[in-house]
Amino acid sequence: MNAYCLDDFEISVNFGAERNVLHVRGEVDLLTAPTLRAALAVLVEQRHDLALDLALLEFMDAAGLGVIADISARLATSGRVLTIRSAPPLTLRILHISELDRIVHLETVDSDDARLGSEQLVGDDSLAVELQPADLVGDLVSVGSKQNTAVLDAALRRVTLLADATVDGADGVSVTLERNGKLATVASSNDTVLRMDHHQYQTGEGPCLAAAAEGHWFHIESLVDENRWPAFVPQAIDEGIASILSTPLMNADRPIGALNIYSNTERVFGAHQQELAALFATQVSEILSDAGGAVTDSEMALRIASALRAREIIARAQGILMARQHLTANDAAASLHRAARTARMTVLAHAVAITASADNDSGQHA
Repeated sequence: MNAYCLDDFEISVNFGAERNVLHVRGEVDLLTAPTLRAALAVLVEQRHDLALDLALLEFMDAAGLGVIADISARLATSGRVLTIRSAPPLTLRILHISELDRIVHLETVDSDDARLGSEQLVGDDSLAVELQPADLVGDLVSVGSKQNTAVLDAALRRVTLLADATVDGADGVSVTLERNGKLATVASSNDTVLRMDHHQYQTGEGPCLAAAAEGHWFHIESLVDENRWPAFVPQAIDEGIASILSTPLMNADRPIGALNIYSNTERVFGAHQQELAALFATQVSEILSDAGGAVTDSEMALRIASALRAREIIARAQGILMARQHLTANDAAASLHRAARTARMTVLAHAVAITASADNDSGQHA
């Protein structure tokens, strides 16, 4: 089957008379999710039924789940449902936890035909087509700004539900954005956090408002020890909230809102939880940027090209670690991520350092 392939990530499409099927092999993460989103967005515009085959999926993070939520919401506007086919057990569990299984159709395919659907079986004339990066960039630009508010909010709600299920200690998550000239909660995982946000809007103070205004995160380890917001804190304690983590949402280096994570437990948000909050906030910021049309065509093309290049650098760094330390591919990836966290660097920055070191060594021995 012809496919668009980048190291350990591959997507391919089969067009059928009634349904198009996109197959995924490898990992869907922050670097590869834009490519998956672009390919699915193209298929959404063709008005056929759409299936996503995950028989060869190895891993999917929050960015990939955000793509599923977004595409499902787009299909719903025309009365269609995204079919998820042959999802691995872990992915099925996450789809259930995040409630995405309520808006997609889950389908199981026999292992012998895991890569085949009715549109590909004997007697069918469907054609597998190759997807090139340039095509994906252009198609992503053409559909990137077509989401309406309802579709956007549906995608954001899925992010809050996933964050709620993923961040240890979280008892509720919300997204605050400016709507009609004032801050409002556009997505929340439960009514308690919705009331928490409203308490801040009514009092005019709180970590959510501060993060949205100042553009940096606010971590309240224990509300009983907090004295910055005297009108808001007592109301939060009455709601049973003990700690809060508010992370700003950014657009072109300007704060436009906040992702808020609430807990009934004090001092529950450690370094790992803070890292996850930053990941989800980045995802929400990207969804908002694409939906609002704030990204120009050239900027979008540059973003995709940069993401693909970053993926190549990380893959090369993993290969270097495999050769140097005699590691498996999975162990090399884990080692790269651990070392990046220890050095307080992004995975990409650490991968660049590794590849540069390898190039220097090669030059010295030339």
